[in-house]
Amino acid sequence: MRAPNPDAQISAGHIPADLIPAGTDPRTVVVVHVHPQPSRSYAGPVVLVLAGAFGVGALVWVTAAVLLQLAQVAATVAASAPAIGGGLTIALKIRNNR
Repeated sequence: MRAPNPDAQISAGHIPADLIPAGTDPRTVVVVHVHPQPSRSYAGPVVLVLAGAFGVGALVWVTAAVLLQLAQVAATVAASAPAIGGGLTIALKIRNNR
């Protein structure tokens, strides 16, 4: 058999006689039992910070991949432009005012 909890009587609402002051009517005594706060768990905030950091890292990674792909496409188009249309030449006249 398990030993009873020392605070089991008070938790159940029973008032031990040694806690009642002399000359007090036991029917008018109210015992207030305060439950201790459980220790705080930091698992939730830690997981939230790790998820945020992972999300930011993934966003940077994907952005870099898209920019590299765009640079590759631009380089491919620039390299193939002279072969396709013979290139585009713009002649600029320089005026000499002397």
